[in-house]
Amino acid sequence: MADNKHTTCLGGGTIGASWAALFLASGRSVAVFDPSPDAEKQVRTYVERAWPALVELGLADNGAPGTLSFHSSAAAAVEGAGFVQENVPERLSIKHATFAEIEPVLEKDAVVASSASGLTLSQMQGGWQDPGRLVLGHPFNPPHLIPLVEVMGNERTHDGVVEAAEAFYKAVGKMTIRVRKEVNGHIANRLQAAIWREAISLVQNGVATVEDVDKAVWAGPGLRWAAMGPTMLFNLGAGDGGIQAFCDHFEGTFNSWWDDLGNAHLNSEVTQTLVEGVEEASAGKSVAELAAERDALIIAMQKATRTLR
Repeated sequence: MADNKHTTCLGGGTIGASWAALFLASGRSVAVFDPSPDAEKQVRTYVERAWPALVELGLADNGAPGTLSFHSSAAAAVEGAGFVQENVPERLSIKHATFAEIEPVLEKDAVVASSASGLTLSQMQGGWQDPGRLVLGHPFNPPHLIPLVEVMGNERTHDGVVEAAEAFYKAVGKMTIRVRKEVNGHIANRLQAAIWREAISLVQNGVATVEDVDKAVWAGPGLRWAAMGPTMLFNLGAGDGGIQAFCDHFEGTFNSWWDDLGNAHLNSEVTQTLVEGVEEASAGKSVAELAAERDALIIAMQKATRTLR
């Protein structure tokens, strides 16, 4: 297996820069390629701003941001890398061109993981002569703070590559789940989409404001979801009877709720309602201020729970 102490991030946007910060914090060198003329400045600034959080979470004990380098092509950036995190724009033509460029120069045992959220693994494999080293490695924003990575291979993936990706992610402090069947949006995005669809429907139907719907999540079930998933929580909700007793008792209730759920679709009118609701809920705070508040809360929750898992 290639030495994954040297890594590559293809794409230096928000996701790529966040990955780069995490890889650096783990003591690995990171080579970056992004065609934007401002990419180096933006990535270095992102890493600098992310570093205190990584230190606070204990993820930077072995790392140093001085091991960050920038390259003029994707091929040059992957030279010698044991692990490549691909974060280029989610357009198949760009993905395929990037893969075609790097495939001839990749290390023999290098793993290439795509952060793609809207494209499937089989779609992306079309850009390869042999896609055996490519896996899905989909994170949640920001990757240096949110542990989850969704990992997937398929029948064209070489033996051991998925496991190698999972081992790498674990080594840099991530938590992985296995996507076992290809589906649009993977797993967690579909869960997010289901919740957001009903959130929008509640606002559209005048049940609550955007702010109160959001509050209903983070001040209610969101706290429980940060501890355990919905099925395990419902298993606990019925006491010693467990999930069997819960389903027996609430079968009719949940079926009636599911039958009544909304079927919202985004359009200009819905978007305008959301824009107005977010502006009201933001109370004049800038995006940067809200993001800092989000990150501080995530860091606090991570520190509070990490010793219990």
